[in-house]
Amino acid sequence: MTHSSKDSVTAKSRSLLRTLTLAGCVLSAAVAASVQATDLAEVKSRGYMTVATEDDYAPFNFIVDGKPEGFHKELLEDLKAYAKEQGFDVRQEILPWTGLLASVSSGQYDAAFTGALVTDDRLRVFDFAPPFASAQHFYTKRADDDSLSGIASLCGKTVGVQAGSALLARLPELKKMMAAENCEMGEVVEYQSYPEAYADLANGRLDYVVNALISVNDLVKTRGDTFAKGIAVSGDGFAAWPVSKQSPELLEFFTGFMNHIRDNGRLAELQTKWFGEAFPNLPKEPITSVEQFHSLAGMD
Repeated sequence: MTHSSKDSVTAKSRSLLRTLTLAGCVLSAAVAASVQATDLAEVKSRGYMTVATEDDYAPFNFIVDGKPEGFHKELLEDLKAYAKEQGFDVRQEILPWTGLLASVSSGQYDAAFTGALVTDDRLRVFDFAPPFASAQHFYTKRADDDSLSGIASLCGKTVGVQAGSALLARLPELKKMMAAENCEMGEVVEYQSYPEAYADLANGRLDYVVNALISVNDLVKTRGDTFAKGIAVSGDGFAAWPVSKQSPELLEFFTGFMNHIRDNGRLAELQTKWFGEAFPNLPKEPITSVEQFHSLAGMD
């Protein structure tokens, strides 16, 4: 993968900020506990809901020629129409990823309308609306590497993964899969950014890279001449919208919205357009505890 030095540093910085934000979000839980809960009556009284989005996380939210694009850009119009039927508007605030989740947990914004992955740590601060996409982990290999296929072929090979990420936290699931094949995982190399990892994969320093499904699909869509998608290396994972645990009525609102766009076919339409496939078997209920998440993801 070719980068200028400036681009590489910028990508590394953005990814590091996304990683560090998780720690900041968890620390903000004490602050969130002292904030007055936002309920639907309050939203209707003020006349609007505030949702925080970002603009540099394709294919969820990103900018093309100065204009917003992506899955959430399109779905925001559906959210606004759904809210209008209930008597209030939706106001979007575009924030950098750093601080975005903490701003929601502290009550500055009502929800994060972005591609947040459900994790154990985040579930200690947030409840999540029913997932809008799979975040199951898959491996990526070089397109011309025919030596990798099933789990056994990964044994002993060098893998790249983002430091401090949900992907790294669930790597023990792959280790168990390998143990079932009577073999062990090879060297694990941690990176601050995925562009770094993919560069090393392309030049042969890594044998494979583990990332979430949508990111893998997006990579192969744009760089299929260099990279190929492998098989799943974890149980299920989920991308969903975080809502403060102190706002149960807002969680109910977003659950109703998910039911609405699922039933009218809009969700499957946008999933196919932006993620490369639809996900008809996602959980239909909110995810509100670590125990529930582990059960849904097959981690028990």
